[in-house]
Parts: sequence; structure tokens; C-alpha cells
Amino acid sequence: MLDYHRFFLDNGMEVIVHEDHSSKIAVFNLLYKVGSRFEEKGKTGLAHFFEHLMFGSSANVPVFDRELERVGGSCNAFTSPDITNYYMTLPASNIETAFWLESDRMLQLTLSEKTIETQRKVVMEEFKQRYLNQPYGEVWHQLREMAFEIHPYQWPTIGKDLGDIEGYTREDVWDFYKKHYHPGNAILVVAGDVTRLQIESLAKKWFGPIPSQKEIDRVIPQELPQQGRRLKEVQAKVPTDALYKTYKMPAKGEPGYLEADLISDLLGFGKSSILEQRLVKNGKIFASVGAYITGSVDPGLLVFSGKMEQGISAKEAEKALDDVIDDFLKMDISEQTLQKIKNQGEAMKTYESVQLLNRAMNLAYFAHLGDPALYWHEFDQKSQLNPDQIKSWANQLLREDQSSVLYYQSHHA
Repeated sequence: MLDYHRFFLDNGMEVIVHEDHSSKIAVFNLLYKVGSRFEEKGKTGLAHFFEHLMFGSSANVPVFDRELERVGGSCNAFTSPDITNYYMTLPASNIETAFWLESDRMLQLTLSEKTIETQRKVVMEEFKQRYLNQPYGEVWHQLREMAFEIHPYQWPTIGKDLGDIEGYTREDVWDFYKKHYHPGNAILVVAGDVTRLQIESLAKKWFGPIPSQKEIDRVIPQELPQQGRRLKEVQAKVPTDALYKTYKMPAKGEPGYLEADLISDLLGFGKSSILEQRLVKNGKIFASVGAYITGSVDPGLLVFSGKMEQGISAKEAEKALDDVIDDFLKMDISEQTLQKIKNQGEAMKTYESVQLLNRAMNLAYFAHLGDPALYWHEFDQKSQLNPDQIKSWANQLLREDQSSVLYYQSHHA
């Protein structure tokens, strides 16, 4: 367990303090409860665009990074479908600088025409580089669109297409900022060589005066149950065929979520996994293969993906994958095999928690799910799952009528 202290400011902002005096460093992690699932069609990618805008200027800070570097700090951020997360690492003695910088951009980001246009160019360039001009780059555009018909998970965080990014107006940007960037929609975690009283006083000083916006009613359209297998074939200039097969799975915290996580690990995690042994080591079809889950706040996907050996089609590969999945559904999972996977998970968790930043991020993420302690609760639950539970969920989840399949085929022009 991690020691932490949690409190709320009058404006609704949640603050968590995790003291660790083993080094002179502090981490300042600010999570906003907004990601691409809060966007609407035609204005997709705004959450990610905003992450870029936040590094522009605010009323009292001309250049965000420069002010932080002056006090020996560094920062970064990421956007996911569910959250946007900003983090800084700096000497603990300079922690107040982080409060000043972050509260200034929460309250009064400049959002000048120049900043908006500069960042628009940057994001459009990123879209082209990473998704359009990269082999297999738009796989997730294709997959999400097929697997989700009405939920906003149907587009990636960068946005559905370039047209959306080109089309944001100044009003769109301001509305997004006012709606999502305020204390009631934020969780702050400060970790490291700090004290609870010090952080309470700094939080009240810098964030206390910022008014909260009214809670918005976030009605996110939920998917209807899938009625049958979906298949899409895409031709592209790629070196070899690739196969992506996804199955619907429960949301984080729901029954079946942890089982799905373990199923993906049993089948596809690491060199000793079933898929690796059967399809790569002892097969001639896959050059690489793996399985993972999207791990999202609303129901997400259990994903199998692989690249084929030269000259092998994605269709052949799917048949080979299906055979392995069928065998998995019939076989008995031994306690020993399951324990091995749980141990790998535990080792990763231990390794992860060595870093102060990871601890801070996990506290923030699970607080956003409802309670920082869920991090350990989830882990305890996972370690108690038995082979029968895994098997029962595997049979519920790995069903052909719940699958979305993408054949990403190479055609050499």
C-alpha cells in the first residue's frame, strides 16, 4: 500500500499528497477528467489539441517550459480517450513554481489566434506523420470505427480526420477550455519530498481562488450489444499483411474486466505465451503476435494483433489464430500457469512503483475512477481469480459474434 492523504478544496478540486522523503525530488501530476470520449462528431481530437495549447502562454507565464526549466524542472503530458494528464518533475524545494504555473494556465490560458494556428499546424503534421504516412499508421482509425458504432471510442485521440482539426473555430476552443479546465474537473497529486500541511496550504493558496464551473451532464452514447462478426479489408502499401482481431470486453472496474486482462496475458504476454509458442516459434504464419486490452473507463476491447510472414494472407492468419483460441477455450488452465502470469503482473507492478512519477500517476488515475485505493483493491482481486473464473469469462468474451476483424493487406504498386 502507498501512504497518501486526500482532501478536497471548496471549489471541488481533489488533492492527494504522497510523501516520500527518500530523495529531494517532487512530482506534480494534474489529471483533467477529459479525453476524446467527451468529444462529438465533427469536432474530434479537441482534447489532444488542447494538450498542445496548454503549453502556450498564460496571463503571467509567457513560455511555460522556460519558467519550469529555470527551476530545474521538466514536464510532459498525454491524452487518452478518458483523461488528459499533465506532469512535472522538479526539485522539491521549488514545488511552489509548479503550483504557480499550473494554476495560471488553469485559470487564464492566453489562447491567442497565433497559438491556436501554430498548434493546429503542429497537430496536423503529427496526424500526417504518425497516421497517414506511416505503414499500418491508421489501423486504429479503421479498428475503432468498425468496433464502435455510436460510442466516441470510435475515433482515436488525435481525431477522426484532418478535416476536424482544420475546422476548429476559436469558439470551439474556448468552449472546450471553459467546460473542462476548472478545479471541479481536476485531480492533483503531489508526491515526493513534501509534507501534507505544505501541500494543503499551497493548494489553497494557488487553486482555492479559482472558481469552479457547473458540473456538466456528460451523457455519453453507449454501444448497443454487437450482433455478429464484423470484417473490414484494407489494401495498403505495407511490407506484409497484418491481422487485428478485437472482442468486446467490460469496462474497468466491472465484472469480467480483470479476467479479460488475464486472458490477454495468458494468450499473448511475453515470449512464453501461448500465441508466441504456437504461432511464431512453431508456426510459419506469424512473424509476430500479441494480445492486450484497451483498459478503458467504458466497455473496451480485447485485442489480438500480428504481422504475417512474407506471402501469408491475413485470412490464413486468422484461421491459425482462431484454432489457438478454440484450443484455449477447451483446455484446462492450470493453477501453476495462472500463478506465473499473476507473478509477472506483480513484478511489473513492483517495478512500476519504484518510480515516483508512476506512483503519482496511478493515484491520480484511480482517484478519477472513484478512489485511489482501487489500485490495490484491483490488484488483490486479480490475485484471487481462479482458473474456472478465467475459463468462464473466456467463453463469454471470445465469441465470434462479438469480434471485429481487420485484414490489413499489402499490395505492392
